[in-house]
Amino acid sequence: MSNRYETVFIMTPVLSDDQVKETVKKFAKILKDGKAKIVHEEKWGLKKLAYPIQKKSTGFYHLFEFEAEGAIIDKFEVEFRRDERIIRFLTVKMDQHHVSFAESRRSKKEVEA
Repeated sequence: MSNRYETVFIMTPVLSDDQVKETVKKFAKILKDGKAKIVHEEKWGLKKLAYPIQKKSTGFYHLFEFEAEGAIIDKFEVEFRRDERIIRFLTVKMDQHHVSFAESRRSKKEVEA
């Protein structure tokens, strides 16, 4: 049985637009190769960090919401640790309340757009 997960990761601010897209594509491919289904994806862009990480005060944020087997998470996170373009990442397993909140937030954004 697959679970729903949400991963937010922060890429170093020194990347070009193309490098950011390439990094996102790499992690999307890892999910797809692991038979995960990407439910939603959001590019949050360059944001200020709450505190400096690796002497950087900003970073490119990106979110993936996906359904996958739990076994893929370890492989996915190992790739984040190996990639020097990633300065932080967090994956959480979504419970039913989290899923419904995320979906209602998305539908609210679509109405505003």
